[in-house]
Amino acid sequence: MKPAPFAYHAPETVADAVGLLREHGDDAKPLAGGQSLVPLLALRLTRFAHLVDLNRIAALQGLRRDNGALEVGAMTRQATVEHSADAEVVPLLARAVPLIGHFQIRNRGTIGGSLAHADPASELPAVALALDAELVAAGPGGVRVIPARDFFVSTWTTALDSAEVLTAVRFPVRTERGGWAIEEFARRAGDFAVTGAACAVALGDDGRVERAGIALFGMGSTPLRATEAERALVGSTAETADSAEIGRLATAGTDPPDDLHGTAAYRRKVGAHMTARAVARAVEEATRG
Repeated sequence: MKPAPFAYHAPETVADAVGLLREHGDDAKPLAGGQSLVPLLALRLTRFAHLVDLNRIAALQGLRRDNGALEVGAMTRQATVEHSADAEVVPLLARAVPLIGHFQIRNRGTIGGSLAHADPASELPAVALALDAELVAAGPGGVRVIPARDFFVSTWTTALDSAEVLTAVRFPVRTERGGWAIEEFARRAGDFAVTGAACAVALGDDGRVERAGIALFGMGSTPLRATEAERALVGSTAETADSAEIGRLATAGTDPPDDLHGTAAYRRKVGAHMTARAVARAVEEATRG
């Protein structure tokens, strides 16, 4: 199959990209790494009259530390993050990226592209949610910062306006007594996860969990924050944390999809197990640290 005809634009500044998106409205689509968009276009599952290629905008690339956060440019390749020592200050991000597809995918795929695509089975949206990341967008009205909890609206839909460009993601850097883990189940390495969980914890001076972030992927139309499970984890220690119960709480009341990869009940069961494993690993790491 070949994509439907489209006009190709290659701006070199964010302002020019925003201007093109504003001019062409719903007929335009930003192109990042293209690992998700190009197959959809080729199969004619979607079509746009204008593609706005962001690859020549140098300002959207790179990693930099700023005010207690690691800011990752939206067009930074996943492989760049995977092999960057700078990413180690956000351990959950560093551990999640190698799980994305195969190395060929990561060589072209971008951090911002994955987040803006908002596939609920993807790792990076769950990581952003668990870490309370902030997403920076530029549009006709200027720059705005969107908390991850407000960014993911539904499957393949975000809070970005049609004329906005995601420019960067800000991840909080590691704490002294922190632990991080991501667990997923996929039928084959490199496949989309059937379900998974990302977990970040921080311990207080007394060795108890002071803060917890747990996010599920593959369990609904968006990544899901497991707030009830987080509340159950806060105040516990490595010895008292009931990871199995926390996993059960995380998936209780979720409405995962039924498809050829598994029923909703199957996903809830496996998701609870993935959550339990992620929680146990994160708390253990924080306790050792």
